[in-house]
Amino acid sequence: MDIAALRTAHPDHWMKATAIRTLTLDAVAAANSGHSGMPMGMADVATVLFEKHLKFDPKAPHWPDRDRFILSAGHGSMLLYSLMYLTGYEDMPLEQIKDFRQWGARTAGHPEFGHARGIETTTGPLGQGIANSVGFAIAEEIQRATWGKKIIDHHTYVMAGDGCLMEGVSQEAIALAGMQKLSHLIVFWDNNNITIDGTVDIADITNQPMRFEASGWHVQSIDGHDPEAIDAAIIAAKKDPRPSMIACKTHIALGHAAQDTSKGHGALTNADQLKAAKEAYGAPMGDFEVAADALKQWAEIGARGATAHKEWHDRFNALSANKQAEFKRIYAGEAPKRLSATIRALKKQISEGAPSVATRKSSEMTLEVINPIMQETIGGSADLTGSNNTLTKDMGTFHPDTRKGRYIYYGVREHGMAAAMNGMALHGGARAYGGTFMCFTDYARGAMRLSALMGVPTTYVMTHDSIGLGEDGPTHQPVEHLAMLRATPNMNVFRPADTVETAEAWEIALTSQKTPSVLALTRQNLPTVRTEHKNKNMVAQGAYVLADAEGKRQAILLATGSEVSIALAARDLLQAEGIGTRVVSMPCWELFEEQEESYRKRVLPGGPVRVAIEAGIRFGWDRWLFGERGKREKSGFVGMHGFGASAPAERLYKEFGITAEDTAAKVKSLIK
Repeated sequence: MDIAALRTAHPDHWMKATAIRTLTLDAVAAANSGHSGMPMGMADVATVLFEKHLKFDPKAPHWPDRDRFILSAGHGSMLLYSLMYLTGYEDMPLEQIKDFRQWGARTAGHPEFGHARGIETTTGPLGQGIANSVGFAIAEEIQRATWGKKIIDHHTYVMAGDGCLMEGVSQEAIALAGMQKLSHLIVFWDNNNITIDGTVDIADITNQPMRFEASGWHVQSIDGHDPEAIDAAIIAAKKDPRPSMIACKTHIALGHAAQDTSKGHGALTNADQLKAAKEAYGAPMGDFEVAADALKQWAEIGARGATAHKEWHDRFNALSANKQAEFKRIYAGEAPKRLSATIRALKKQISEGAPSVATRKSSEMTLEVINPIMQETIGGSADLTGSNNTLTKDMGTFHPDTRKGRYIYYGVREHGMAAAMNGMALHGGARAYGGTFMCFTDYARGAMRLSALMGVPTTYVMTHDSIGLGEDGPTHQPVEHLAMLRATPNMNVFRPADTVETAEAWEIALTSQKTPSVLALTRQNLPTVRTEHKNKNMVAQGAYVLADAEGKRQAILLATGSEVSIALAARDLLQAEGIGTRVVSMPCWELFEEQEESYRKRVLPGGPVRVAIEAGIRFGWDRWLFGERGKREKSGFVGMHGFGASAPAERLYKEFGITAEDTAAKVKSLIK
């Protein structure tokens, strides 16, 4: 690559792009860690995008109508950090660049949402950013249709590399985006032909432009170092009614000795090579030094958005007071004031009527009263709408012809669905939920973990939560999944026992600000166990006494979900024999852990035998069985010890020993 020719062809542009490259080299060298090549290769694209197209105001990083910039190739984080510093984001002073990858710095190895305003999403696990971007674009489409173009009308721009496009989730994402004609979504592919192991063709010969075309995208191929070609491509992309992919042919680690090699992907720390690269660039030689003219021009780029931001505020202030208040509410992530009363009314109705329904149906019943009063909810399912019970009649379908619709048919794309829901939550003004079978949390796991890591309140409706689904057999029967989800930090896992607990779980999920929720719901019908109405949200305590012992308390049964009714039946058997038995419903371990010890002690006092009942594996239960004042020799577990089988649910519960009789026998064997 002729660096001299690039310098002379567009000197002002070159100077600004050089600032990104040298800041990257210096930061990675100072940390002795990082990924230099991607920012150096895509600096030209980023410079044109930020200078000529991106609508943003660094002084108002949460402006709802800003364009979103997503660095899906998160290992190239210094590209984003450099841009934020150069354009004047308050959270990204030069000191943060100098502290790249150090303890307490906002400049983590991969961009992390919440560390600095201006980072739109956490990326690094490849493919997640491009999959998030579909959710960003969907939220923008719905809100543009709902609020009008004067209030919402922006683009989502993504930089993705070969690794992002190799990950399977990328196909789920681009297929959904193409079908939905998300015209405000523009992806730049960093086509540098390099991976860590070597050139791309040692592992992949996919024709990526044709792949995107086949999925319904507008595709262009350009020289990623030609600012005029980059500008023209973005202009064309914004005019096309389809999502756009711009294939940018680039040189990884441009101008460095490691250019166009696998070594260029990683940390370029050799001092002599760094000096030579700066000389080739015509850049200042000092550490973290940027030419004064370049700094000035970047600052002007950052300041430019203030005018558009003010004009937007003028338009927003022209809305009625009620509309302004509603817009602010949904962007603050606050539930409407009447949500609590609506949930209480449903609970009272259920406690009095005591229906026997599957908790997946309970979830639908709850959504039927929630969705009409929370127009920000966006629901969907991975091709299991009728099984997950996630659609309510008021929502309408989101489709190219019906942009106000709030229900999405994701197809069989669990991972893409989960990642898109994260994108909607991150965009703001949306409460996303989506359903699949609980066993397929395996497919959605990568995005679910990031929900927890980022602290975004995505809600996962996971039905068919145990062997209780019956004949579909062990391929579909989750046994280890509750343990896996509960092991994830900052994730609330709800396994409600009836419709009342389900409604309470939904209330918590929809008022959460920084914690995602999983609702583990049954296929099989369950009796109403909360037949005495209480205004208080009992699930919010995580666990509570559902039925206390009559006479001397000798046993405590702990259960979740479908096994709570089994625990109540076991209690009847034990009480009939004079064994005083308390039943504790534990719909959410995480919330119970957060309670004061005095409350936990009241629910789980020391002394009595403890038996847990859950149609999953034991892993995790020992915390409650012989922690919290319990004793190992006085505890037992009734549940699964391996995979399930194909048979009717009733037979499976009997064969696997998850019955009231088995529970009572376990208790009696422990009482001495």
